[in-house]
This record gives sequence, structure tokens and C-alpha cells, in this order.
Amino acid sequence: MPDAPAPARRLYRGGAVYSPADPFATAMLVEGSTIAWVGPDEAAPAWTRGGDEVVDLDGALVVPAFVDAHVHTTETGLQRTGLDLSGTSGPAALLDAVAAHARRQRARYGAGALVTGFGWDDSAWDTGPQGERGERGERGERGEQARLPTRAQLERAADGAPVQLSRVDGHSGLVSPALAAAAGLPAREEALVRLGEHAAALRARWAALPAAAAADARRAALRAAAAAGTGTVHEMSGPEFAPAGDLAALAALAGPGTADERAAGREALPRVVGWSAQLVADPDAAAAAVAALRAEGVDVGGLGGDLSVDGAIGSRTAAFRADYADAPGVRGTLRLSAAQVRDHLHACTRARVSAAFHAIGDAALDVLCAALEEVAADLGAPAVASCGHRVEHAVAADTGHTAVLARLGVGASVQPAFDAVWGGPQGTYARRLGPARAAGLHPFAALAAAGVPLALGSDSPVTPLDGWAGVRAAALHRTGGHGISVRAAFLAATRGGHRLAGLARAGGGAGEGGVLRPGAPATYAVWRTGDLVVQAPDRRVSTWSTDPRSGTPGLPDLAPGAPLPVCLRTAVDGVLVHDALGADGSPAAPHG
Repeated sequence: MPDAPAPARRLYRGGAVYSPADPFATAMLVEGSTIAWVGPDEAAPAWTRGGDEVVDLDGALVVPAFVDAHVHTTETGLQRTGLDLSGTSGPAALLDAVAAHARRQRARYGAGALVTGFGWDDSAWDTGPQGERGERGERGERGEQARLPTRAQLERAADGAPVQLSRVDGHSGLVSPALAAAAGLPAREEALVRLGEHAAALRARWAALPAAAAADARRAALRAAAAAGTGTVHEMSGPEFAPAGDLAALAALAGPGTADERAAGREALPRVVGWSAQLVADPDAAAAAVAALRAEGVDVGGLGGDLSVDGAIGSRTAAFRADYADAPGVRGTLRLSAAQVRDHLHACTRARVSAAFHAIGDAALDVLCAALEEVAADLGAPAVASCGHRVEHAVAADTGHTAVLARLGVGASVQPAFDAVWGGPQGTYARRLGPARAAGLHPFAALAAAGVPLALGSDSPVTPLDGWAGVRAAALHRTGGHGISVRAAFLAATRGGHRLAGLARAGGGAGEGGVLRPGAPATYAVWRTGDLVVQAPDRRVSTWSTDPRSGTPGLPDLAPGAPLPVCLRTAVDGVLVHDALGADGSPAAPHG
């Protein structure tokens, strides 16, 4: 970031400012950590003083910074600094990538350094007659295992170093003999691990990760978030998803810092709000867990997040009422009992702590909604609704689930990019569940219409840190009727994230996050984009230019094939955390 101290006042002009205070605003004044004024260029001179930094936007768009409502930060950084397997075409390509990365790890961290990777997706591997899957293709569990590398093959590729490679959904993985032994897993040739074995492998992976590699990963992930126009991430922490002490380490690194800290060389980065996957059974334990995190400097969102009721569809571990279409007799797995879910919700509600659960399949959502209703019957619906409880993913929510979530004020952190990647009649969802059941997934429109508070997340590294891509996927759903408007999706990706973190309720009034108006925090992003339009939530309906008489501010054209906006600058509380824009509007080299 820039070495010079931030100016006390910074005036942007000559662009478009997305603000409810003035739908026609072309200028914005930032004073310290807050927004002082928004309005037309013509009025800017009256607000300008000597010494102000004046930035010519040259038509760029200023909007509230994104809030990514579901991130695994250190895991995301490992994907950037470690082994990204998302482009591998099959087992041979995966093993070649492991061998190359093992050589890099030895050079940087010494012999035997952990090889960890993320993103392999066997459902996307070559299925042709000469493909690496072979003729068994997608023929059930045995076919899947037969085409994956063995433990011995991983060990040879890594020259004996421990190897752990997570599948793209993060709910299964591959392990080498050394990693399996460290995790206490039974000796066998098969490398694939799921459920409890996968959780044990992840814990062993974190224990083997060099501290320097973890620190590099955290910083890389937060820099990537800033470069994507994201000012806040919701970290979903837990022993399976991060090393011990990770939330405290992130808290020490995240945020803009003070002026003195920045002068001493501290890098300004996005904020991190933490959810800790600690299961509690009484209110004293809930309060103690939150107090301990706050004592470590963590900005606590609540307890849970990836406190998983079930798993993932791609790994066939998401819990459904009916069998998977491509695996008769398999319905996924409930990882928490109904009593555990109920007791956690009851304890958190009594302690006035936000509880959060990962629930994807309809059977998992049945368990969660039954627990919510039981706690509401005991403590009262207002007590439950006032705590800001939330569900992560809610992929297979039906009308009954939606009604319970809406009535009890439970928010939904949803991941539209999942639908973009795995939805559609030929996608992974359709192969796993059949086209009819797959067409009911990710019902964003129904959730929004019922009044369920929505926030958008990436579940990075499952899908990339990319707010505009998430907004586009929420609007241009692969199933007709499930999409929401671009404006609604954008609000879910900004104000919705603050709401689900409790930040809007805490700030209140003009000080709430996710909006650009006088008195609000100066947390914003500047984007180079094309024409601004108003868009319908259905790709079959044409987009149209904003009618000036409507007073509806436009957003970037997110139609299929249209280029996504490019982030030029991101600020958190007035401090730049990413800057590829000079003060005069000319391009500048990105920092960090």
C-alpha cells in the first residue's frame, strides 16, 4: 500500500456513485473514515478544500465494497500459494501437478514439506473412450474410487512427503500414506477419504503445515479479496478448515489498522468477521466461547458457520430424503444429531449469540428447521428472531423450510456460483440427483419473496472470490424462476452481508455498512465498467437502459458474455486496501 499517509479528505468526481442519498450522484467526498457527501459534480466545488485529494473517475463506478459471507481464508490462500488442482483433467495430470509442487515445497520449506492442494473435480474429468476415467465413467461409488490415484501413487509423486488434496467441494479428499498415518487412519491402498476420515486428514494437514506457509496464505487470501472489491469476509473457521489459532492470527492481520500501525509498515487489508464452529450445549459455554475469541481480538460473528449438519452434493454426503440418482441406496450423511442442533440453537439463543449451521440437503434442512421450531416453542419466536441465526447454503430449501426461516428471522448465506458451476440439466447436480430434483435447488427467488434475509458468499476456495460473478449467477439462475434481480443480488452481496454479520443492526441508521451516504463508513470499491443498466432476473427478458425519470441507479451489465467490471480501488473505513487507480484517474500499479 502507499507509504504516504492517507489524506484527511478525498473527493471523487466524474463518475457514477451508487447511493440511495442521490440516485444521480456523480461525485463523493470521503472525510477520514466516513462519507461526508454525495451529489453532482456541479456541487463538488462547494465541498472542496485546499489539500483535498481530487480523483477524476473518468466514468468509473463507485459502489459499496462487497461482503463475502462465506470464506475459508487460510484455505483460500493455500490455493493461491499452494497447489491449485481446478484445471487438472484426470489422475495423471493430478499426479504430475503433485510432483511439480512437491519440488517447489522442498525448495522453499525443506525436505518432506507438506503438499496440500485443492479443487480437483472428478465429475469434470475426461469421460471419452480414451479418457483417464476409463469405461466405468460415473458408474457409482466403486467406479469413482477406481479412477482416482492411490495412496502409493501420491507418495511416489511427492517423493515421500505427506499429501492432502481436497476435492472441489471441500467435503472429501485424497491422502498419501504419510498423511493418513499422521491422521490415525487405517492403512489401505485407496486414497479417497470422506466424512470423519476427511475431517481427520484435514486436522493432520493443518498440524503439518509450516507456520510460515500459513502466514503467507492468510495474507495472499486477504490481498485477493481486496483486489476483488471485497471489504469484509465472513471467515468460517473450525478445526477442519483452519489450523489452531487461525482466527486470532487473521484478526491480527486483518483490517485497515491505525494510522500509527500503517506508518510502522502494517499492511491495510479487508476486515474479517469470524464464525467459530464450536458446538455448545449450554448458554454459559456459548458466552465463554465468544468471550475467549474476543479476548484474542477476533471480531466475532457467532458460533457455527461450517458447523455441518451434512456434507456436499458432489461428494454424495449432503443428506437427502431420497437416494442419489447415481448411487442407489446412498442418501448422504447427517453429521449432527437433531439433539445436538437443538441444544446448540437453544444455548446460543439464551446467550444472545448468533448460531450458524451448514445445511445443504433437504433432510439436513429438516433437522435444522425442526430444531428452530422446538427452540422457538420453548423460548419464543421473538427471542430466536432477535439473535440473527443463519444457515449456510440452504441449497435444497423447499417451501416448508423457507417458511420456517422467514418466520423466525433466520438469514441465509447462499452461494450463487454453485449453481453456475454445477447447475443446469447436464451439470453435477443433475447427475447426482436427477434433472427434476436438481431443478429445485438454490431457490433464491422463493427465499427472497418470503422475506428471508440473504447474503451472498463464495465459499472460497470452492468458488472464486468474485462478487460480480456471484451477483450475475444469482440473477441469471440456470433454472428459470429461481433468479432474483441484479439489484436485489447486489444488495445481498453488500448490505446483506453486513446484516448477517450483525453489523447493520449494531451500527444502525446512517452508520450502517453496505451503503454510500453521508455518515456511513467509507468502505467502497471503484470499478471500471461499461454502460450502467437496470436488469431483469431472467435471461429471457431484455435489459434496458435506466430511464432517468425513474430515479433507479444503474449497475453494470451482467448479461451472459458481458465482461465483468474491473476493480480499480478498494477502501475500508477510508483506507485503501487495493489501489490500481492513480489520484488523477490514470492506472497505477496494484499494491501488495
